[in-house]
Amino acid sequence: MMNVMGIGGFRAVIKYDPEIEMFRGEFTDLNGGADFYAGDIEALKREGAQSLKVFLDMCEEDGVEPRKSYSGKFNVRVSTTLHEEIARAAAAEGKSLNQWVAEVLDQAAHR
Repeated sequence: MMNVMGIGGFRAVIKYDPEIEMFRGEFTDLNGGADFYAGDIEALKREGAQSLKVFLDMCEEDGVEPRKSYSGKFNVRVSTTLHEEIARAAAAEGKSLNQWVAEVLDQAAHR
């Protein structure tokens, strides 16, 4: 997946901030905020590892689960026209709307 860096078993989304001319990493699967900055990839890896360590140490100290949990459910609002088109596409493939959407999202998330 583009712009995602694995650090210590966790994943961070990486973006470049042209205003400060640095890369910014933000962990997405933590049960709280932890971000880090650096001017190059090697430094970004080091800063990410340090940021993660601080976060994990704090979680351990407070008795908090560090990894974010997901229920597997979320609501998506779309236009009535798109809803109709999605339902038609799902029916054409002999799938439920939920099954069709889950497969499309899975494909998009793993590009």
